[in-house]
Amino acid sequence: MTQTGLTPRERRPTSEVMNRVIAIAVLAAAGLTSGCVNVTAPDKPIVINLNITITQAVVYRLDGEAKTLIQQNPGIF
Repeated sequence: MTQTGLTPRERRPTSEVMNRVIAIAVLAAAGLTSGCVNVTAPDKPIVINLNITITQAVVYRLDGEAKTLIQQNPGIF
């Protein structure tokens, strides 16, 4: 006898318990391996519509001297 009061044979799981554990393990393994995935190409091309609006704001500052130079010579540009 050991500290638990059971002999080593009494502490072992019974064959009924072991059969249940084995059955659960087999069913779990079968559930994991039974799936099937099929991947096929679509008949029509994939179309992605993107409605994008791009706006741009240009901000410029001119030096006072450059501004007067442009005003005096409008044909420069």
